[in-house]
Amino acid sequence: MTRTSFRLSDAIFMTIVYVSLILLTIITLLPFMQVVTLSMSPAQVINSYGFHFIPTQFDFSGYKQVMNNSLIWTAYGNTIMRTILATVLTVSLTFLGAYPLSKKTLPHRTFWTGFVVLTMFFSGGLIPSYILVKNLGLMNSMWALILPGAVSTFLLLIVRNFVHEIPEALEESAKMDGANDVTILIKIILPLSLPVLATVSLYTAVYHWNAWFDSMLYIQTEKKQVLQLILRKIILDGELSAAGTESSQMVVNTQTMKMATLVVSILPILCVYPFVQKYFVRGTLIGSIKG
Repeated sequence: MTRTSFRLSDAIFMTIVYVSLILLTIITLLPFMQVVTLSMSPAQVINSYGFHFIPTQFDFSGYKQVMNNSLIWTAYGNTIMRTILATVLTVSLTFLGAYPLSKKTLPHRTFWTGFVVLTMFFSGGLIPSYILVKNLGLMNSMWALILPGAVSTFLLLIVRNFVHEIPEALEESAKMDGANDVTILIKIILPLSLPVLATVSLYTAVYHWNAWFDSMLYIQTEKKQVLQLILRKIILDGELSAAGTESSQMVVNTQTMKMATLVVSILPILCVYPFVQKYFVRGTLIGSIKG
């Protein structure tokens, strides 16, 4: 293969890559732009045919309805509390569980690693999980949403593989200086593991922010439910209330409030994600399972 043909094939390949990425970006952005536009558009715009990607007229009545809905803000606080508690607990337990599994001196390390991996493929199921949560007295409490998924096997293996790559010479030199295991863990291993812990935090926070099914199962009090479940109810109740009515204003108000609630619910993740998204790549690269 000549040098000219090699450069030509590289140019064709890069062109295909960039065109694919541009198309993927457009496919991702257009629905979001549609939601944002509908959330701030008046009735005549929403009722008109075609897509609406750029606002031509503005009407913030949907946001006013959201802001004046105390149930949404209560659910917002529940979701924030759940996300923070679950992220802190998951990161702590995952790190403390992954560190000993990364040590070659751990007795029967292969067995324990295999035992942990086994839980990725087999679980008790929905009904046994519900019975367990009920028998533990966690029903209708925040802990019913946090404790069942406090440790993820996938994230545990990611952290284990990352910690395993840290040179053992660092720990040996620290022990020669008189440091004990706890000091080594807190002052050496923990600072070096911050990138992978950021990955775990982001995965966990996004999962708990978007979760709603467990809240529907375990939470009976409406004021204790999370934002995504309230959003689901708004969408379903809005469709039910709009059905059978001839008032277009009712439909418009419902659609506007749906879109406004969607925008409000995803804003925190949109604000946080750009600062930590680079750790997704690193987390993927270190996610392979090693013996």
